[in-house]
Amino acid sequence: EVQLVESGGGSVQAGGSLRLSCANSGSTAISGCMGWFRQAPGKEREGVAGIDYDGSTYYADSVKGRFAISKDDANNVLYLQMNNLEPEDSAMYYCAAGMGGYGGTWSGIYEYNYWGQGTQVTVSS
Repeated sequence: EVQLVESGGGSVQAGGSLRLSCANSGSTAISGCMGWFRQAPGKEREGVAGIDYDGSTYYADSVKGRFAISKDDANNVLYLQMNNLEPEDSAMYYCAAGMGGYGGTWSGIYEYNYWGQGTQVTVSS
């Protein structure tokens, strides 16, 4: 069983930083891909960053150079360091995990088997 729990969201001003964490509190270790998605009101869920089982990382164009995804395999924790935040980054952020490596596009929702409940990020101008 995999249970993903996000934390670290909050309210910041534009230009600020936040670090999101995603811990697996379940009994099954995650051995595949992991990713961060976000969804703003009235918009579709979109991929923000992904990391494959071998450590390869992928980013949405809108966050390249500002966000960094990483994972602590020993403790089964996924991170998203977000710097230079913009109001457009405001959304609910979700952690996701797959039991295999990426078979297609890292940002495809179908790549992931498990999802967390989300943590809210609000960036004010």
